[in-house]
Amino acid sequence: MAADKPKILVVDDEKPTRDVMARILSSSYECLTAPDAEAAMKTIEAAPDLALVITDYKMPGMNGVELIKKAKAANPAIACILVTAYGEIELAVEAMKDGADDFLTKPITDLNQLELRVSKAIKTKNLERQVDELKSELDIRYDLESFTGTSAEMEKVYKLIRKVAPTGANVLIEGPSGSGKELAARAIHKLSRRAAGPFIAVECSALPASLLETELFGSTKGAYTDARDRAGCFESADGGTIFLDEIGEIDLAVQVKLLRVLETHTFQRVGETAARKSDFRLVAATNKDLAALVAKGDFREDLYYRLNVIDIKMPPLKERPGDIALLASRFLKEFSAANGNAVKGIDPQAMRALEQYSWPGNVRQLRNVIEKMVVLSSGGKLTLDDVPVEILNSPAPDAAAAGSAPSAPPTLAQNERALYEAAIKEADGNITKAAERLGVSRRTIQRHLKEWRSKAQ
Repeated sequence: MAADKPKILVVDDEKPTRDVMARILSSSYECLTAPDAEAAMKTIEAAPDLALVITDYKMPGMNGVELIKKAKAANPAIACILVTAYGEIELAVEAMKDGADDFLTKPITDLNQLELRVSKAIKTKNLERQVDELKSELDIRYDLESFTGTSAEMEKVYKLIRKVAPTGANVLIEGPSGSGKELAARAIHKLSRRAAGPFIAVECSALPASLLETELFGSTKGAYTDARDRAGCFESADGGTIFLDEIGEIDLAVQVKLLRVLETHTFQRVGETAARKSDFRLVAATNKDLAALVAKGDFREDLYYRLNVIDIKMPPLKERPGDIALLASRFLKEFSAANGNAVKGIDPQAMRALEQYSWPGNVRQLRNVIEKMVVLSSGGKLTLDDVPVEILNSPAPDAAAAGSAPSAPPTLAQNERALYEAAIKEADGNITKAAERLGVSRRTIQRHLKEWRSKAQ
């Protein structure tokens, strides 16, 4: 039955051409036709199940490339094939960069090839959709979509999260600020049998001991001035997960009470004598060395071992430089969409500068830097001009580690100057040619030369 066949649309201003093409393809597809782009768009908008559009390039009004752009905007899942004259192959290749899935050249004499190309375009588009759907399902299932990175260090983290999440064990996540400790905690929760329950996050370093105790255990009316009946975080986490961030900041008095809660899953609200019970799973995080705090007497040893049933170490960004480009690209897409900027990517020199920086603030700092670069850019690709000066002027990680070593490597800014000067020399002083070699504008080179001359004076 025709309804079971994939639906395609043939667009050509010459009726004989579109009718012949539709007749040839009708044995395998339900074929619709349109004499121009305007009529085609009406059909596309009215038929969300349309699998493919075959359109001629030259038509009255909107041409085929423009039609493909509008069709993709209306229905990203649709496949599009552009038909061009033999001399327009270069145009067709450009059209594929703008969204076309394939192109055919006139005259179309090989009917088997026509059917093959149509079938391939539809199958490829269906496969892309299935991959996107599968990825979406996997993201939901594993809840690791917030992480970006393919380094060996991050693969260890992913593997450990997937392994421990279904258990009920307490987890301690260690790592520097900005390395993604809370993301890991949320992933553990989402992958656990408690995923439908609450995820309660507590920033332990943000509250003094007296307020933290109330925040954790709750209070009862009359316990202190202005006290009211209030559930604490352990009570609110019943059936879910409680995440204690920067747990190394908790003072010893609260540590004693926390240990009892972890041992018995019972607690008392401040000002209350009756015990309450909560079925929670604990995940804690710290940017400090808890073992060192235990040795100094600043953290209870019994609490440390109670927390540290499973230990996950989040690597600092400087230990996984291969992930910087992936993270930067992800953040660029995020902020480009959020700010309406037409930023399409990061050029190699700018990316190299980002990869050579030590990122003391880790992923959080990289995210903030990319947001700043996108917001201040004028569109196109981000270049060295968009990279913050503090990153360009910082020593490379090896140089920073060397401290006062006499042979410290040059800064990124010095490397950049050497690169520009070498390109100018190779171009025999021709700024335009040097700019072409470097992939930057002539004005960019002139501006840098002016800056360097002013600093030399």
